[in-house]
Amino acid sequence: MATLRRLLRRTFTILIALLLLFEEWGWDQLSAILGRLAKLPFWAWIERRIAMLPPWGAVAIFFLPALALLPVKLLALYFIGKGHAFMGLVVLLAAKLAGTAILARLFSLTQPALMRLAWFARWYPRWKAWKDRVIDQVRRTEAWRELRRWRKRTRVRWNALRRSFAVGSD
Repeated sequence: MATLRRLLRRTFTILIALLLLFEEWGWDQLSAILGRLAKLPFWAWIERRIAMLPPWGAVAIFFLPALALLPVKLLALYFIGKGHAFMGLVVLLAAKLAGTAILARLFSLTQPALMRLAWFARWYPRWKAWKDRVIDQVRRTEAWRELRRWRKRTRVRWNALRRSFAVGSD
């Protein structure tokens, strides 16, 4: 039983770490991409309205992406159920990207209001510290360091390939 518990804990930790790494990677970048929409007058107006929400309104606004993405996730399950696993996975990944972008942007707009809630102000720093520790542990692993080295080598090769095609097109 103890072995099973350790296996489940390790599996859960790995899944949480992967999710946190994805969120960490995408949070700022996806929020910035979505933030570019604020240059449009209508989107700027919506963002101003969201930023002015009272604390509990800021909490409530986080349910909108979950509700909006539910039909998309159901569509992904439909594809998987019909034997189109790849298409279902693509739809799920797209929903995850969109959901992360929306949540990141909403959080950046509502964080000041959320911090006025005592429970949020108490728990958010603890959550952030825990998340940062998990990500730091993952980044210290040999697998992570090897992935970074592979990524750097791949980027160097990609840039060399692009330069060779750019020179050949002149």
